[in-house]
Amino acid sequence: MTTAHFTTPRDLLRYAVTRFNTAKLFFGHGSALALDEAAYLILHTLKLPLDKLDPFLDAKLLQEEVLQVLAVIERRAVERVPAAYITNEAWLGTYAFYVDERVIVPRSFIAELIPDQFSPWVQDPYAVENILELCTGSGCLAIMMADAFPESVVDAVDISPDALAVAEHNIREYKLEGRVNPIASDLYANVPFKKYDLIVTNPPYVNSDSMSKLPQEYLREPQIALAGGADGMDLVRKIVEGAADYLTPDGILMVEIGNEREYAEAAFGHLGLTWLTTSAGDDMVFLLTADQLKK
Repeated sequence: MTTAHFTTPRDLLRYAVTRFNTAKLFFGHGSALALDEAAYLILHTLKLPLDKLDPFLDAKLLQEEVLQVLAVIERRAVERVPAAYITNEAWLGTYAFYVDERVIVPRSFIAELIPDQFSPWVQDPYAVENILELCTGSGCLAIMMADAFPESVVDAVDISPDALAVAEHNIREYKLEGRVNPIASDLYANVPFKKYDLIVTNPPYVNSDSMSKLPQEYLREPQIALAGGADGMDLVRKIVEGAADYLTPDGILMVEIGNEREYAEAAFGHLGLTWLTTSAGDDMVFLLTADQLKK
């Protein structure tokens, strides 16, 4: 293969899709298909608008541009590095965040619920003053919630200093210093003892059996941000057990648990979990009120 085979983004797109499918890559960090991921990586590398592939498909490329794109394609195919680590960019809805290997690639069904301000569970978004996000990672949900609840202060907690450094970068990018506060803490250990209207978390919840079967792309991520113990509920138990002490009388706890509904029901079903509707169905995120947590 020589670069002479490639003169346009269309040529590179065809090659990338074949390369990714041949390598049997896993797509679980934003793109669902080889075509989508190839298009994203090509457009990002060429510094073209990410939502406008068609106008550029037959544009003539410089050889140095071809080489840059081919290097990205090979890195994704050979090293199986998630695309977000290659571009240092991840998207949640309309929000773009800086990411690198210090944090897991942002992906959250809670993010889908934020633009609607957690309606109907939050009736007055302007009355929300204090939000606690546990296991913040890159800070993405904390930043989105600060936008959605304009009168709020968000305490964004993580045990990893590396993750908090990435979160601080994103907080600065969105100019939310003072409204989103990164806190180094093992869950509630160093959290200010005050009452929160919302406690939101997308914690490590992958059970040990599933951890042993993760695709290589997920093994590139910090494992501390994924592993949830035998049933995936190790940290979730601590979060649920401590939440009542930190919630206002009308406060709510929202927890994302991915594919672990069976284990969540076994651990907390007696509390009367409310399952929220997301694009993946009604079994990815559960909600508990302060009253339920006091039982």
